[in-house]
Amino acid sequence: MKKYSKLIIAAVIALIFIGTFVFLWQKSQPKETVYNEFTPAMNEVKKTTIITGKIEPRNEVNIKPQISGIITQLMKEPGQYVQQGEVIAKVKVIPDMGQLSSAEARVRLADINLQQAKIDYERQKTLYDKQLVSADEFEKIRQKLHQAKEELTAAQDALQVVRDGVSKSNASASSTLVRSTISGVILDVPVKVGNSVILSNTFNDGTTIASVANMNDLIFRGNIDETEVGQLVQGMPMKITIGALQDLKFDAFLEYISPKAVESNGANQFEIKAAVKVSDNDKLRSGYSANAEIVLASVDKALTIPESAIEFEGDSTFVYIVKGEGKEKTYLRQPVTTGLSDGVNIEIKKGLSVKDKVRGPEVVAETKED
Repeated sequence: MKKYSKLIIAAVIALIFIGTFVFLWQKSQPKETVYNEFTPAMNEVKKTTIITGKIEPRNEVNIKPQISGIITQLMKEPGQYVQQGEVIAKVKVIPDMGQLSSAEARVRLADINLQQAKIDYERQKTLYDKQLVSADEFEKIRQKLHQAKEELTAAQDALQVVRDGVSKSNASASSTLVRSTISGVILDVPVKVGNSVILSNTFNDGTTIASVANMNDLIFRGNIDETEVGQLVQGMPMKITIGALQDLKFDAFLEYISPKAVESNGANQFEIKAAVKVSDNDKLRSGYSANAEIVLASVDKALTIPESAIEFEGDSTFVYIVKGEGKEKTYLRQPVTTGLSDGVNIEIKKGLSVKDKVRGPEVVAETKED
């Protein structure tokens, strides 16, 4: 029994040894190299670039008050449409004490002058009725009375403007009412009721009450690398894709290329602007991130092969043309002249025809995992 057990063990060890030897021998045998093969075809080749940027109104206007004061009422909210001249907010004036004192003093002085003008007028009228003074003298006195009345009215209006920001004579054009200077959509109202606001002057820009823009006149603004800007021409068509609206694409036309570069992350870039064609149904918002696809160059009917089939050697390019079939298949190295490339296919200007077959990259065998 022990004799048979030893024989079985010896047989198993022999089988393992033989199997290992066969496996290693098979692994050591050279494998046949298999390549992809391509037939040149006539295709359209486009070289495109993608420019990142954002959508914004062509003209965005900041509405500022004409006087300093406190916001007492807001009539509009962001997103609402406003007509030119429509009231957005109301401001309560906080008068300057120096100006207020001067305006009050002017009113008192005008009132004194008016009272004196009335006395002079009554005196001259009595003398004129008795024909003791000439009509010319009487007319001069009456003119002074009218001037005194106008001066008092003007002084009272000035006092009301300093104190309240509005007078009876100019209530319709009151500077306490902040009006939109253009028609459009209100993008932002950065103030609240109770906030203090100041008018724009030499020393500051003033407080922005609202930002208004025409959302039917939008532009795409982005930057392009200096290596590609030389291929751009004003009027070139573009396709705009909005990051938040992937299903929608918009046509645009390049209308501005900056003559000066700006440095960004160590690279020189040029600003571009493109007019975006939108319809009334497009719900575009200011500040949307967007990508612009622009065709830098194209060839309509070009003989093309996959760029992976090209062998580059210095300034020269080569392909391997397939000759023969089966075991007699060989590959002939052929110089070619290349043209435009879209990153996948490349134009062949010289050295190939549609009847040729070209060797591509080596086929990599897939490994199966248990």
